[in-house]
Amino acid sequence: MGTALVTGGAGFVGSHVCDRLLAEGHAVVCLDNLMTGRLCNIEPLLNHPAFTFVQADVRTFQPDRRVDEIWNLASPASPPHYQRDPVGTLMINVVGTEAMLAWARRDGARFFQASTSEVYGDPSVHPQTEAYWGNVNSTGPRACYDEGKRAAEALCFDYRRTYGTDVRVVRIFNTYGPRMDPLDGRVVSNFLMKALAGEPLELYGDGSQTRSFCYVDDLVEGFFRMMRSAQPIDGPVNLGNPGEFTIRELADAVLELTGSRSPLAFRPLPTDDPKQRCPDITRAQALLGWTPKVPLAEGLARCLPYFAGLARPS
Repeated sequence: MGTALVTGGAGFVGSHVCDRLLAEGHAVVCLDNLMTGRLCNIEPLLNHPAFTFVQADVRTFQPDRRVDEIWNLASPASPPHYQRDPVGTLMINVVGTEAMLAWARRDGARFFQASTSEVYGDPSVHPQTEAYWGNVNSTGPRACYDEGKRAAEALCFDYRRTYGTDVRVVRIFNTYGPRMDPLDGRVVSNFLMKALAGEPLELYGDGSQTRSFCYVDDLVEGFFRMMRSAQPIDGPVNLGNPGEFTIRELADAVLELTGSRSPLAFRPLPTDDPKQRCPDITRAQALLGWTPKVPLAEGLARCLPYFAGLARPS
Protein backbone atom coordinates (compact mmCIF):
# COMPACT_ATOMS: atom_id res chain seq x y z
CA MET A 1 0.00 0.00 0.00
CA GLY A 2 2.99 2.33 0.26
CA THR A 3 4.30 4.65 2.97
CA ALA A 4 2.36 7.58 4.41
CA LEU A 5 3.87 10.41 6.42
CA VAL A 6 1.56 12.07 8.96
CA THR A 7 2.85 15.33 10.43
CA GLY A 8 1.19 16.19 13.71
CA GLY A 9 0.41 12.48 13.91
CA ALA A 10 0.38 12.40 17.72
CA GLY A 11 -2.34 15.04 17.84
CA PHE A 12 -6.06 14.57 18.36
CA VAL A 13 -7.01 14.24 14.69
CA GLY A 14 -3.61 13.07 13.43
CA SER A 15 -3.64 9.98 15.64
CA HIS A 16 -7.01 8.93 14.18
CA VAL A 17 -5.53 9.34 10.69
CA CYS A 18 -2.60 7.09 11.69
CA ASP A 19 -5.06 4.45 12.94
CA ARG A 20 -6.94 4.36 9.68
CA LEU A 21 -3.84 4.31 7.49
CA LEU A 22 -2.51 1.31 9.39
CA ALA A 23 -5.89 -0.41 9.11
CA GLU A 24 -5.71 0.11 5.34
CA GLY A 25 -2.30 -1.58 5.21
CA HIS A 26 0.01 1.41 4.85
CA ALA A 27 3.35 1.84 6.52
CA VAL A 28 3.04 5.01 8.61
CA VAL A 29 5.67 7.51 9.66
CA CYS A 30 4.30 9.76 12.40
CA LEU A 31 6.24 13.03 12.71
CA ASP A 32 5.47 15.22 15.74
CA ASN A 33 7.50 17.52 17.96
CA LEU A 34 4.96 17.00 20.78
CA MET A 35 4.38 20.76 21.04
CA THR A 36 0.68 19.97 21.33
CA GLY A 37 0.61 16.31 20.30
CA ARG A 38 0.61 13.67 23.03
CA LEU A 39 2.31 10.29 23.14
CA CYS A 40 -0.71 8.77 24.85
CA ASN A 41 -2.66 9.25 21.60
CA ILE A 42 -0.34 6.91 19.70
CA GLU A 43 0.82 4.65 22.52
CA PRO A 44 -1.17 1.65 21.19
CA LEU A 45 0.63 2.01 17.85
CA LEU A 46 4.22 2.19 19.05
CA ASN A 47 4.77 -1.57 18.81
CA HIS A 48 3.01 -1.92 15.45
CA PRO A 49 5.52 -3.24 12.89
CA ALA A 50 4.36 -0.77 10.23
CA PHE A 51 4.40 2.30 12.49
CA THR A 52 7.36 4.60 13.07
CA PHE A 53 7.29 7.58 15.41
CA VAL A 54 9.79 10.38 14.85
CA GLN A 55 9.94 13.21 17.37
CA ALA A 56 11.05 16.15 15.25
CA ASP A 57 10.01 19.60 14.09
CA VAL A 58 8.30 19.82 10.71
CA ARG A 59 10.21 23.04 9.99
CA THR A 60 13.65 21.49 10.21
CA PHE A 61 13.25 17.75 9.64
CA GLN A 62 15.34 16.38 6.78
CA PRO A 63 13.59 13.72 4.68
CA ASP A 64 15.29 10.38 5.23
CA ARG A 65 13.03 8.06 3.23
CA ARG A 66 10.69 7.98 0.28
CA VAL A 67 6.96 8.39 0.93
CA ASP A 68 3.87 8.01 -1.24
CA GLU A 69 1.56 10.32 0.71
CA ILE A 70 2.06 13.27 3.03
CA TRP A 71 -0.73 14.19 5.43
CA ASN A 72 0.16 17.63 6.83
CA LEU A 73 -1.65 18.14 10.12
CA ALA A 74 1.20 19.84 11.99
CA SER A 75 0.08 22.99 13.81
CA PRO A 76 -1.31 24.08 17.15
CA ALA A 77 -5.04 24.46 16.58
CA SER A 78 -6.67 25.92 19.70
CA PRO A 79 -6.33 29.60 20.65
CA PRO A 80 -4.53 28.98 23.98
CA HIS A 81 -2.00 26.76 22.22
CA TYR A 82 -1.29 28.85 19.15
CA GLN A 83 -1.26 32.14 21.08
CA ARG A 84 1.32 30.71 23.47
CA ASP A 85 3.87 30.78 20.64
CA PRO A 86 2.42 32.90 17.83
CA VAL A 87 5.65 33.23 15.86
CA GLY A 88 6.25 29.49 16.07
CA THR A 89 2.66 28.79 14.98
CA LEU A 90 2.98 31.02 11.92
CA MET A 91 6.30 29.47 10.95
CA ILE A 92 5.03 25.91 11.40
CA ASN A 93 2.27 26.69 8.93
CA VAL A 94 4.48 28.53 6.43
CA VAL A 95 8.00 27.10 6.70
CA GLY A 96 6.79 23.66 7.77
CA THR A 97 4.22 23.38 4.99
CA GLU A 98 6.75 24.47 2.37
CA ALA A 99 9.23 21.89 3.64
CA MET A 100 6.63 19.13 3.37
CA LEU A 101 5.53 20.30 -0.10
CA ALA A 102 9.15 20.16 -1.25
CA TRP A 103 9.32 16.58 0.05
CA ALA A 104 6.12 15.72 -1.81
CA ARG A 105 7.53 17.27 -4.99
CA ARG A 106 10.74 15.28 -4.64
CA ASP A 107 8.94 11.96 -4.19
CA GLY A 108 5.94 12.61 -6.42
CA ALA A 109 3.76 12.09 -3.34
CA ARG A 110 0.13 13.13 -2.99
CA PHE A 111 -0.13 15.95 -0.45
CA PHE A 112 -2.96 16.53 2.04
CA GLN A 113 -3.25 19.90 3.77
CA ALA A 114 -5.37 20.25 6.89
CA SER A 115 -6.57 23.82 6.65
CA THR A 116 -9.25 25.40 8.80
CA SER A 117 -12.49 27.31 8.86
CA GLU A 118 -10.48 30.03 10.60
CA VAL A 119 -9.41 31.20 7.14
CA TYR A 120 -12.89 32.75 6.96
CA GLY A 121 -12.23 34.86 10.07
CA ASP A 122 -15.33 36.52 11.53
CA PRO A 123 -17.43 35.88 8.43
CA SER A 124 -19.84 38.30 6.79
CA VAL A 125 -21.21 35.43 4.65
CA HIS A 126 -23.28 32.67 6.23
CA PRO A 127 -22.96 29.76 5.88
CA GLN A 128 -19.40 29.85 4.58
CA THR A 129 -18.70 28.56 1.08
CA GLU A 130 -15.25 27.87 -0.30
CA ALA A 131 -15.67 30.83 -2.67
CA TYR A 132 -15.81 33.26 0.28
CA TRP A 133 -12.45 35.01 0.75
CA GLY A 134 -12.90 35.67 4.42
CA ASN A 135 -12.81 38.52 6.93
CA VAL A 136 -9.55 38.06 8.83
CA ASN A 137 -7.75 40.58 11.04
CA SER A 138 -4.19 40.17 9.79
CA THR A 139 -2.67 41.95 12.82
CA GLY A 140 -4.83 40.54 15.61
CA PRO A 141 -4.03 37.90 18.24
CA ARG A 142 -5.50 35.09 16.11
CA ALA A 143 -3.60 36.08 12.96
CA CYS A 144 -0.70 33.71 13.60
CA TYR A 145 -3.06 30.79 13.00
CA ASP A 146 -5.59 32.31 10.60
CA GLU A 147 -3.02 33.88 8.29
CA GLY A 148 -0.62 30.98 8.72
CA LYS A 149 -3.25 28.60 7.36
CA ARG A 150 -4.17 31.01 4.56
CA ALA A 151 -0.50 31.21 3.54
CA ALA A 152 -0.23 27.41 3.70
CA GLU A 153 -3.16 27.11 1.29
CA ALA A 154 -1.47 29.58 -1.06
CA LEU A 155 1.71 27.49 -0.99
CA CYS A 156 -0.24 24.33 -1.81
CA PHE A 157 -1.88 25.78 -4.89
CA ASP A 158 1.30 27.52 -6.02
CA TYR A 159 3.06 24.13 -5.85
CA ARG A 160 0.26 22.66 -7.94
CA ARG A 161 0.46 25.42 -10.55
CA THR A 162 4.27 25.58 -10.60
CA TYR A 163 5.33 21.95 -10.14
CA GLY A 164 2.18 19.91 -10.76
CA THR A 165 2.10 18.63 -7.16
CA ASP A 166 -1.10 16.72 -6.38
CA VAL A 167 -2.50 18.69 -3.44
CA ARG A 168 -5.73 18.06 -1.53
CA VAL A 169 -6.82 20.88 0.81
CA VAL A 170 -9.66 20.61 3.32
CA ARG A 171 -10.99 23.34 5.59
CA ILE A 172 -11.87 21.80 8.94
CA PHE A 173 -14.74 23.13 11.02
CA ASN A 174 -14.97 22.50 14.78
CA THR A 175 -14.20 18.85 15.46
CA TYR A 176 -14.52 16.90 18.71
CA GLY A 177 -14.14 13.37 20.02
CA PRO A 178 -11.89 11.02 21.99
CA ARG A 179 -8.19 12.02 22.30
CA MET A 180 -8.85 15.73 22.52
CA ASP A 181 -6.46 17.39 24.93
CA PRO A 182 -8.68 18.15 27.95
CA LEU A 183 -6.71 21.36 28.56
CA ASP A 184 -6.61 22.67 25.00
CA GLY A 185 -9.20 25.37 25.64
CA ARG A 186 -11.67 24.20 22.98
CA VAL A 187 -15.29 24.57 23.90
CA VAL A 188 -16.37 20.89 23.83
CA SER A 189 -13.47 19.64 25.94
CA ASN A 190 -13.80 22.65 28.24
CA PHE A 191 -17.50 22.14 28.84
CA LEU A 192 -17.28 18.39 29.37
CA MET A 193 -14.36 18.59 31.80
CA LYS A 194 -15.92 21.48 33.74
CA ALA A 195 -19.32 19.79 33.91
CA LEU A 196 -17.81 16.53 35.14
CA ALA A 197 -15.90 18.43 37.83
CA GLY A 198 -18.96 20.48 38.84
CA GLU A 199 -17.18 23.72 37.93
CA PRO A 200 -18.76 26.71 36.13
CA LEU A 201 -19.08 26.50 32.36
CA GLU A 202 -17.60 29.69 30.93
CA LEU A 203 -19.49 31.30 28.05
CA TYR A 204 -18.03 34.27 26.21
CA GLY A 205 -20.32 37.14 25.40
CA ASP A 206 -23.93 36.07 25.86
CA GLY A 207 -23.36 32.60 24.40
CA SER A 208 -25.31 33.39 21.24
CA GLN A 209 -22.35 32.91 18.88
CA THR A 210 -22.76 29.78 16.78
CA ARG A 211 -20.55 26.86 15.86
CA SER A 212 -20.99 23.58 14.01
CA PHE A 213 -19.53 20.47 15.64
CA CYS A 214 -18.25 17.52 13.61
CA TYR A 215 -17.48 14.19 15.26
CA VAL A 216 -13.94 13.04 14.53
CA ASP A 217 -14.95 9.80 12.77
CA ASP A 218 -16.99 11.79 10.25
CA LEU A 219 -14.11 14.19 9.67
CA VAL A 220 -11.57 11.42 9.06
CA GLU A 221 -13.95 9.74 6.61
CA GLY A 222 -14.01 13.02 4.68
CA PHE A 223 -10.21 13.19 4.75
CA PHE A 224 -9.90 9.75 3.19
CA ARG A 225 -12.51 10.39 0.53
CA MET A 226 -10.57 13.53 -0.39
CA MET A 227 -7.23 11.72 -0.58
CA ARG A 228 -8.60 8.65 -2.35
CA SER A 229 -10.43 10.59 -5.06
CA ALA A 230 -9.06 9.37 -8.39
CA GLN A 231 -9.34 12.85 -9.90
CA PRO A 232 -7.46 15.92 -8.64
CA ILE A 233 -9.78 18.29 -6.82
CA ASP A 234 -9.43 21.95 -7.67
CA GLY A 235 -9.55 24.26 -4.69
CA PRO A 236 -10.25 23.64 -1.00
CA VAL A 237 -13.22 21.66 0.34
CA ASN A 238 -15.12 22.41 3.55
CA LEU A 239 -15.47 19.49 5.97
CA GLY A 240 -17.76 20.01 8.92
CA ASN A 241 -21.22 19.37 10.24
CA PRO A 242 -23.72 21.97 8.96
CA GLY A 243 -25.86 21.53 12.07
CA GLU A 244 -25.51 24.92 13.78
CA PHE A 245 -25.73 25.44 17.54
CA THR A 246 -25.25 28.40 19.83
CA ILE A 247 -22.62 27.99 22.51
CA ARG A 248 -25.42 28.27 25.05
CA GLU A 249 -27.20 25.34 23.40
CA LEU A 250 -23.98 23.31 23.58
CA ALA A 251 -23.65 24.12 27.28
CA ASP A 252 -27.22 23.00 27.91
CA ALA A 253 -26.62 19.75 25.99
CA VAL A 254 -23.49 18.99 28.03
CA LEU A 255 -25.27 19.68 31.32
CA GLU A 256 -28.15 17.40 30.33
CA LEU A 257 -25.81 14.60 29.21
CA THR A 258 -23.64 14.68 32.31
CA GLY A 259 -26.39 15.47 34.81
CA SER A 260 -24.11 18.19 36.15
CA ARG A 261 -25.31 21.12 38.22
CA SER A 262 -22.46 23.34 37.08
CA PRO A 263 -23.53 26.98 36.81
CA LEU A 264 -22.95 29.12 33.73
CA ALA A 265 -20.41 31.94 33.98
CA PHE A 266 -20.36 34.70 31.38
CA ARG A 267 -17.06 36.27 30.31
CA PRO A 268 -16.13 39.08 27.86
CA LEU A 269 -15.98 38.04 24.21
CA PRO A 270 -12.35 37.53 23.07
CA THR A 271 -10.89 39.72 20.33
CA ASP A 272 -11.81 38.57 16.80
CA ASP A 273 -13.87 35.63 18.09
CA PRO A 274 -16.18 34.65 15.18
CA LYS A 275 -19.86 35.28 15.86
CA GLN A 276 -21.06 32.67 13.35
CA ARG A 277 -19.37 29.58 12.01
CA CYS A 278 -21.17 27.04 9.83
CA PRO A 279 -19.95 25.21 6.71
CA ASP A 280 -21.61 24.99 3.36
CA ILE A 281 -20.69 21.40 2.42
CA THR A 282 -22.18 21.37 -1.07
CA ARG A 283 -18.77 20.74 -2.65
CA ALA A 284 -17.96 17.88 -0.27
CA GLN A 285 -21.31 16.27 -1.04
CA ALA A 286 -20.91 16.66 -4.81
CA LEU A 287 -17.22 15.79 -5.16
CA LEU A 288 -16.78 13.24 -2.38
CA GLY A 289 -20.28 11.94 -1.67
CA TRP A 290 -19.58 12.94 1.93
CA THR A 291 -22.08 14.00 4.57
CA PRO A 292 -21.47 13.75 8.33
CA LYS A 293 -23.54 11.06 10.02
CA VAL A 294 -23.15 11.64 13.76
CA PRO A 295 -25.49 14.24 15.34
CA LEU A 296 -24.18 16.33 18.21
CA ALA A 297 -26.08 14.54 21.00
CA GLU A 298 -24.80 11.15 19.84
CA GLY A 299 -21.24 12.40 19.38
CA LEU A 300 -21.13 13.92 22.86
CA ALA A 301 -22.40 10.63 24.31
CA ARG A 302 -19.73 8.70 22.39
CA CYS A 303 -16.87 10.76 23.77
CA LEU A 304 -18.21 11.14 27.31
CA PRO A 305 -16.47 7.95 28.58
CA TYR A 306 -13.11 9.31 27.39
CA PHE A 307 -13.55 12.60 29.25
CA ALA A 308 -15.05 10.88 32.28
CA GLY A 309 -11.92 8.70 32.46
CA LEU A 310 -9.74 11.81 32.42
CA ALA A 311 -11.81 13.50 35.12
CA ARG A 312 -11.82 10.46 37.42
CA PRO A 313 -9.25 10.76 40.25
CA SER A 314 -6.27 8.40 39.77
